[in-house]
Amino acid sequence: MTRERGPLHAVSPLDGRYAERTAPLVPYASEAALMRARVEVEVEYLLALAALEPVGLVLDEDERRDLRSIYEVFDEDDARLVKRIETTGAAGYEATNHDVKAVEYFLREQTPEGIHPWLHFGLTSEDVTNLAYRLLVRGAVEEVLLPALRSIRSQLVEMAHEYAEVPMLGHTHGQPATPTTFGKEMAVFASRLGRTMGEVEEAVASLSGKCSGATGTFGAHHAAFPAVDWPGFARDFVESLGFEYVSHATQVNPGDDLAALFDALGRVNRVLVDLDRDAWAYVSRRYLGQQVAPGETGSSTMPHKVNPIDFENSEGNLSKATADLDFLGESLATSRLQRDLSDSTVKRNIGSALAYCLLGYTKLQDGLETVVPNETVMAEDLAANPAVVGEAIQTVLRREGYEDAYELVKDATRGETVRTEDIQDLVAELELPESVAAELLAIESETYLGIAADLAREVE
Repeated sequence: MTRERGPLHAVSPLDGRYAERTAPLVPYASEAALMRARVEVEVEYLLALAALEPVGLVLDEDERRDLRSIYEVFDEDDARLVKRIETTGAAGYEATNHDVKAVEYFLREQTPEGIHPWLHFGLTSEDVTNLAYRLLVRGAVEEVLLPALRSIRSQLVEMAHEYAEVPMLGHTHGQPATPTTFGKEMAVFASRLGRTMGEVEEAVASLSGKCSGATGTFGAHHAAFPAVDWPGFARDFVESLGFEYVSHATQVNPGDDLAALFDALGRVNRVLVDLDRDAWAYVSRRYLGQQVAPGETGSSTMPHKVNPIDFENSEGNLSKATADLDFLGESLATSRLQRDLSDSTVKRNIGSALAYCLLGYTKLQDGLETVVPNETVMAEDLAANPAVVGEAIQTVLRREGYEDAYELVKDATRGETVRTEDIQDLVAELELPESVAAELLAIESETYLGIAADLAREVE
C-alpha cells in the first residue's frame, strides 16, 4: 500500500484533525523551526566571536548582514538540505546522524571558507540547542499562547461586566447555597486567570541559557585562548539573545527555568479546566443556553441534543497538556552526571504540550462565544429555593443577640422542603421587634446577593 501523506494520515491529531488550530505554533514547534533557531544561534555566536580581538576573525558590515540573512530567509529548501545532510548525506558530506553537526555543515555551504574554522568554535551541541529551544519556547508563549489567554480573559471580563447583576443560585457541595450573580462568577475566573498569566509572563521572562562547553568548564575555549574572559563573553552572548545567563552548568543547561514555565502554564490550565467544568455544569442545569450551529449534530441517536462539546474538548486537551507539561518539567530538570541523551528526545515533545494548550484555549474561546445566561431558568431556581436565605436570617439574629440563632434556623430548614411561607412563619414565631422582622422578611433569594455586582464590575 502506498503511504499517503496529509492530515488524514497523521499519527497525531495535532497535525491531523487539529492541524488548522495548531498551525500558529508551526514557526515555533516544528523541526524546521528548530533548525532555523539553531542556525540563528550559530550565526550570532560567530558574530560575537568575531568581536574578540585574539580570535582574529574580521567581519565587515556587509559580511555580518549576509550571515544574518542565512537564518532570516531560512526556508523549506534549507530545512530539507539540513535534514539530508543528517540522514542520507548531501552537499559532499556523508550522513552525520547528528542534527547539530548537520547545521554546522549546512552553514559551511552558505559561508566563505575563511569562516569555516570558526563555525561552532569551542561549542558542544547543547550550547546551541539549549538556546535554540528557548528562542522557540519564548516565541510560542509570547506570540501565540499568551495572546490566546488574553483573549479568553477579555471574554470573561466582558461577561463579568455585562452580567454583573444577573442573579444565580450558588451551589456548594453540589447543593443550593447562597445566591451569587453570573457576572461575579465570571469575575472570579478572570481574576484567577490574570494571576496565573502573570506567573507565565514572569517565567518566560526568566528563561536562561548556557554556553560553556562540553562539561560546563569552557575547556576547549580556554585551551585555544586562555587569556580570554570566556565566562564574561558567554554572559554577554547569552544576554544578547534576551536570556539570563547560567554561570554554572554541566553539558546541559539545567532545565529549572523551563520547569518553572511549564509549571506556570499548568496552573493556567487548571484554572481553565475548572472553568470548563463549571460551564459544563451550568449548561447541564440550563443556566447557560447554547447557540445552535446550523447542521450540527448533537447526538447520533438523540436529535434534540445540543452538547457542550467545546467545553468538553477544551477540558480534555488542557488535561492532556498539563500532564505533558508536568512530565516535561520533571524530566528536563534532571540529567545523569554531566549529561545523558534522554533530554534530547523529551524536548522534541515541548511543541506537542504547547499545541494541546493552544487547542484547549481556542476550544474554550469557542464555547464562551456560544453561551448566553438563561435568566429565566436562573430566576425560577432561585424562587424554588427560599431556604438559602437562612444564612442571612441566622446572621441578623446573631446581631440581635440570639446565641442559638444558627440552631433555630437549622431546625426549621435542614433537610426540609422549605417554602417562602415557612420562612415567614419562622420569623413570626420569634416575636422580634417589628423593624427586625420587616428586615428579615425583606430578604429574598432573588435579591440576597451581597455586593456580588460590585465585585463583578471591579475586575478589569
